[in-house]
Amino acid sequence: MQGDIRVISNERYHDISCGHRVCGHETKCRFLHGHNYRITFTCTAEALDHLGRVIDFSVIKDTLCEWLEQNWDHKMLLWERDPLLTQIQALDAAGSAFATLAGAFGESVVTVPFNPTAENMAAHLLRVIGPHYLTGTGVRLVRVRVEETRKCSATAE
Repeated sequence: MQGDIRVISNERYHDISCGHRVCGHETKCRFLHGHNYRITFTCTAEALDHLGRVIDFSVIKDTLCEWLEQNWDHKMLLWERDPLLTQIQALDAAGSAFATLAGAFGESVVTVPFNPTAENMAAHLLRVIGPHYLTGTGVRLVRVRVEETRKCSATAE
């Protein structure tokens, strides 16, 4: 039949605020800074459910969006190999006058196994988080778009 729909997908976005720095960046992105991120999840399934949906939007909210809230929102994402992270941990362990500050800072730091660029964040959400949290739903996360600003975004498919 001509004009058949080959793929039906749905998407939901979620906004978070978090900080990062890009190790090795040539300009100011090497410094600690933050963004109001918009992260869009695109899902697909082999067939629509009995109501004609890929997945209920609230399932995406309760799984992927909630994961963002619990793990990245209002946190500082630092690469596990970031030299700054090592310095913070050393201050905390030394019991110096800065230990309290380092400890408080450490509560808001999330170490990630990648340099926290928008591209790497999107790939991590697509490859690791999506498959884990959508297990058993019959739905696949096929695209993640991470907008750092209205002008700058990265997409993993």
